Amino acid sequence: MVLLAGCSSGEPAEGSTPAATASAHGGVRGPAARLPFDYQLGGAYRPPAGVRAVSRDRTAAPVPGLYNICYVNAFQSQPGDAVGWWRKHHPDLLLHDGEGRPVVDEDWHEPLLDISGAAERKALADIVGRWIDGCADAGFDAVEPDNLDSYERSHHLLTADDAADFARLLAERAHRRGLAIAQKNTTDLLGERDYIGFDFAVVEECGSFQECGEFATAYRGRAFDIEYGAKAFDRACRSWGGKLSVTLRDRDVTPAGERGHVYRRCDSSV
Repeated sequence: MVLLAGCSSGEPAEGSTPAATASAHGGVRGPAARLPFDYQLGGAYRPPAGVRAVSRDRTAAPVPGLYNICYVNAFQSQPGDAVGWWRKHHPDLLLHDGEGRPVVDEDWHEPLLDISGAAERKALADIVGRWIDGCADAGFDAVEPDNLDSYERSHHLLTADDAADFARLLAERAHRRGLAIAQKNTTDLLGERDYIGFDFAVVEECGSFQECGEFATAYRGRAFDIEYGAKAFDRACRSWGGKLSVTLRDRDVTPAGERGHVYRRCDSSV
């Protein structure tokens, strides 16, 4: 499959050995609270000075010396060539409406995966599980399965329970491979975090949506918030910068050096 990709310099960023904390799940180590963070889904680049944790696409390499989070689009297909891959190899695992049409996240042009039944969830967990295995083999510390909230875009064909049950399968796979696993967005499933097995959170715009307090409390500060607007970032820093990690990125998460790249964090003017 073709996913968002980037190339790593292979050089360690500045900073000491990454801070991590024991998880409730065996020998898994989750991130410590309030780690300075960079979100590099649009392409890998050398993290700014002081960064201690980074999230990159699963096709990119982790950064030596940092806490590395592996991004996996687990509940929807990537757009472009990836859609064709699903249609060719696993058309039955794409969600279809009553007229047989694929259900698509229109904002990102990503077809939803069909997690509506136990058999479908198991089959998808086998596929996504191999990607999680790849994150572990590459040396990542954790995995971030995206689009947990895809049920909200399913036209009522999927439920929050479907998402929780599928996420639980992914958490079991991650923990078996020694990876921590992040809850990605979705305050509605905060109450299911222990059932699922989430260790920390990666959230987008919790400051904008006034949800940071819920994530900060649920995960005791082990949450990374990415804001995409300067005013929302400033507000989030004032209100939550001492309780969780807040980062400003451009919405396309473009690499450093490219037009439109934006990066700031509460503890730095970078």
